[in-house]
Amino acid sequence: RGGNRRISRGGLEWPSLTLECLRHRRCRRTTQQGRRSAAPMLCASLVSLAYSPQVQETSGILRIPLSVNYTARFLQRHNGLMAARLGDVNEDEIPIHDYQDAQYYGPLSIGTPPQSFEVVFDTGSSNLWVPSKKCSLLNIACRLHNKYDSTLSSTYTKNGSPLAIQYGSGSLSGFVSSDTVTLGDVTVKDVLFAEAVKEPGIAFVAAHFDGILGFGFPTIAVNGIPPFFQQAVASGAVKEPVFAFYLAKDASAPSGGELTLGGVDPAHYTGVFTYTPVTIPGYWQFTVDSLQVGGAPFSGAFKAIADTGTSLLALPKADLGILIAKLPGVKELPGTGEYLIPDCTKIAEMPSLTLTIAGKPFELTADDYVLKVTAQGVTECLLGMVGIDVPPPRGPLWILGDVFLRKYYTKFDYGNQRLGFATAK
Repeated sequence: RGGNRRISRGGLEWPSLTLECLRHRRCRRTTQQGRRSAAPMLCASLVSLAYSPQVQETSGILRIPLSVNYTARFLQRHNGLMAARLGDVNEDEIPIHDYQDAQYYGPLSIGTPPQSFEVVFDTGSSNLWVPSKKCSLLNIACRLHNKYDSTLSSTYTKNGSPLAIQYGSGSLSGFVSSDTVTLGDVTVKDVLFAEAVKEPGIAFVAAHFDGILGFGFPTIAVNGIPPFFQQAVASGAVKEPVFAFYLAKDASAPSGGELTLGGVDPAHYTGVFTYTPVTIPGYWQFTVDSLQVGGAPFSGAFKAIADTGTSLLALPKADLGILIAKLPGVKELPGTGEYLIPDCTKIAEMPSLTLTIAGKPFELTADDYVLKVTAQGVTECLLGMVGIDVPPPRGPLWILGDVFLRKYYTKFDYGNQRLGFATAK
């Protein structure tokens, strides 16, 4: 026990969209060529990942291969599946995270003998929750997913405290229990987690995951529950208070990505890390010194977070409007907040974005921030950005999701409360 624990995403492919995406009328639109496209702005571009049951272990490192599925982004748009995430928040607060953007799953087990679940690895929240066997017969989302049954576990301890997490579509509610939790070969006893009995909206029904495993700081944990990762470090199950994410750039690569617990994987980055302090522990928040567009100044310093649960670059709507004016050939899809580049040859004319972090430049070319999606023989170029206004005091805030994290291997250094970025291989 201890050392580096690697949880890998297996070979990514780009198959046709799942039926929940294709069936929805907003997920089918006519291209300029008059063809019906099965690739809506984010319905096609945002993927969910489900683990295959095959586990490989070499040199004491656990590797779990993954397969890929597509999610229906329209569920977020119509049901508001976005977490507000701070313990005592108003339901009308503007959310900053969308679990439908990207779903990175890992097999996690609870109890003795173990009960298995697929959970999202989420750096934008800090709680662990899974559906409860005690959910209502009318809770369709619960009935369609794996459920925790405390009566089957010899290590279960009753807690019973009520817990609620606010979403745009309503409140996810349940109660707190305690049991042994295992992620990979990291086992932690007496972990407090939520048994969810109510999951709002239909988005949870269609989700490929059972629950959420948060990797944020304790300060945003609902009910002040200690997060799993911090407990794993405190118990000695993970020796170093560090975890890291690698997201493969090439969708056809044999390995889709990797999460490491207890350290970093040098096989997935080049050069050295650029470190920047976490400015407000909670989310993994830091300061971007400046932004240049095509070499010209665009913005001074602004607040940002590194979020594995968001596929895109999410930025204030006013900034997005000004930025899009500098990007040739970008067209808005009316009423969606989504953007298309109808002529993919225009990508060559689009400027680079350069974020300066801790005095070092981090460039995103148009090939990095434009997503090319092919479905049913049709290729579309989709802008990997979205506008979100986060109000003060949290905002204005930029969310650097997978568009950024794919290019830059990211080290989440909990012990030193800092983030490290290095160029991903």
